[in-house]
Amino acid sequence: MTLWCRTVQKVAHNSRTPFSRTTSYYHTIQAIPRECTGSRVSARDRSQGRIPAVVFAQDLLDQNTDRRSPSRKQILSTERKQIHSILKSVELPFFCSTTFPLQIRAGSGSSVLLDSGKVLPIKVHRDEETGRILNLVFVWADDGTELKVDVPVVFKGVESCPGLKKGGYLKSIRTSLKYLCPAEHISPKIEVDVSNLDIGDRVFMSDIEVHPSWKLLSKNEKMPLCKISATKLENPEPAVM
Repeated sequence: MTLWCRTVQKVAHNSRTPFSRTTSYYHTIQAIPRECTGSRVSARDRSQGRIPAVVFAQDLLDQNTDRRSPSRKQILSTERKQIHSILKSVELPFFCSTTFPLQIRAGSGSSVLLDSGKVLPIKVHRDEETGRILNLVFVWADDGTELKVDVPVVFKGVESCPGLKKGGYLKSIRTSLKYLCPAEHISPKIEVDVSNLDIGDRVFMSDIEVHPSWKLLSKNEKMPLCKISATKLENPEPAVM
């Protein structure tokens, strides 16, 4: 088995383009407040071309109440056409690892701005049968705020990978990694370079190079992220999310 140390020392980096900067300038999410909540109100909003949403501080989810900051919780609705447009350009799963400016206006088409800030989507609720978006959940992503983010892993250099040219296959063990990141340094994806991997080589979590402010939220940094296997199993184990 070849050793990982003989391959490139830096196997990955966090990519800040094209999504993280471009999206912030060209996609400002527009929302309006919802005075009432409930299934009937939400159904009415959806029938009018809107998607119910909520935004709050992420530490509102912390079970330790002493760690919670003022939540700035807002019950909102967003424009379905705009959200679909954003998803077409950003694509899942990068949507939930990309920050967006949010503007909350007094009403649809109103020039009155009630609140604004940067947000991170953390949940997209869909209808299991139709796939239609039912609800959106955001957290405030003000600069200086640390957020827990599941960052998708993307593999590059597959075309020139020696192990794959020899008939091996790329086994993806993790599709994303969870980090604690300052909001201003959140990246939509991590690119892992496999162009120098031979059969038997692995990339471990600890091999990943990211922004120095990021903290990996994993108890086992020595867990492999991917490997080049010699033969493909008929029933491979599913990737760990």
